[in-house]
Amino acid sequence: MLRFVYRALWWIVAPLAVLRLLIRSRIERGYREHIRERFGLARGRLPEDDAPLIWVHAVSVGETRAAQPLIEALMQARPDARVLLTHMTPSGRATGIQLFGERVLRCYLPYDLPRAVRRFLRAWRPSLGIVMETEVWPTLIDECRAADVPLVLTNARMSARSYKRAARFGAAAREVFGGFTRVLAQSPSDAERLTALGARNVVVLGNLKFDMATPPDVVARGRAWRAAIGARPVWVAASTREGEEALVLDAFAASATAHALLILVPRHPQRFDEVAALVERRGLRAMRRSAWGGASVAAAAAASAANEPLPEGVTVLLGDSMGELGAYYAASDVAFIGGSLLPLGGQNLIEACAVGVPVLIGPHVFNFTQATADAVSAGAALQVADPAELARVLDELFADKSRRVAMGAAASAFAARHRGATARTVQVLSALLAPEGAAE
Repeated sequence: MLRFVYRALWWIVAPLAVLRLLIRSRIERGYREHIRERFGLARGRLPEDDAPLIWVHAVSVGETRAAQPLIEALMQARPDARVLLTHMTPSGRATGIQLFGERVLRCYLPYDLPRAVRRFLRAWRPSLGIVMETEVWPTLIDECRAADVPLVLTNARMSARSYKRAARFGAAAREVFGGFTRVLAQSPSDAERLTALGARNVVVLGNLKFDMATPPDVVARGRAWRAAIGARPVWVAASTREGEEALVLDAFAASATAHALLILVPRHPQRFDEVAALVERRGLRAMRRSAWGGASVAAAAAASAANEPLPEGVTVLLGDSMGELGAYYAASDVAFIGGSLLPLGGQNLIEACAVGVPVLIGPHVFNFTQATADAVSAGAALQVADPAELARVLDELFADKSRRVAMGAAASAFAARHRGATARTVQVLSALLAPEGAAE
């Protein structure tokens, strides 16, 4: 009965979903493009293309970046195979283009309608499906099972909050989670919850995000920015969400550290103008990164190499660029990770740790509970309750360089200690593919 209700609701929701795409396209034009793909109407592969196809679904930017080392490793391990990368958001698709160019095939994952999913599977004929982290679509799971396509939930996580919600569906939830061929969990607690929900063949392999390496040229760019900024204290508020920038600016105003620079990096690019207006209303002098040395990454890198100074009086640098988060971390003395001052679940702190910067994070981290707890235990991160405590801890860290250095070293060690999930994951996934050179 629940399956019937779920599919009936999708028939009702699908037209509204298209309307929502068109509305959102007024801010981010990409939502207007490739709408046919969302109904399984992609061109797909040519009939004569019989190479094994590894399909990886990464819903948006964070999942796409987390999937990068895995995709690179899979392409190296199976040069005979092709990779299809699917997304749900234009920003995720843009990130995929930035990371892989034409080395992978790409389209949007269709809505969870039976005919749409069947068309998608017929068009692409995947040999193996990989969905990242928390992507659980009942119809997709059913149709992959019917089409004999192994479907693996990879880098899987299940928060206590999400577990309680899913467990309410009882046998229906167990049937859905039991449809995955394998489940590769981030941590023992994730594995325990997923098993309780009916997942089979669950194994703990660690978090792929620890294997995300910030390119050396990006780190070097950030170091050059730091030199151009000068001796003043610098902190970054990264991946902030709607409603959170105001709280970050409250903390900035409450801080007693003189002449500090705040690098403010909203998570979603469509909000850059909104956040710039908010900073202006606060009476702060801001500058966009795109205006510091030119709009392009190449121009900014050239300006950084020349140590073009940040204009005097600028107190907020708005990070309005894509693919430069590692550079913002490298330019900063302390990093605050957004999505955590409001009950939004937090964001990934691993990239900041890997760059070797001390990390602060708010109280709401239910999407990254294990990684946050481990980072705090390792001395790499501190958790703050609210903007007032954020301001106080920032002042303490800016006043104590030795403590900042020790936290930065602990952060680097923490990130290095947890690497290796990619190699373990590739080993498991390779076993599900036909041997190289074998007929499909």
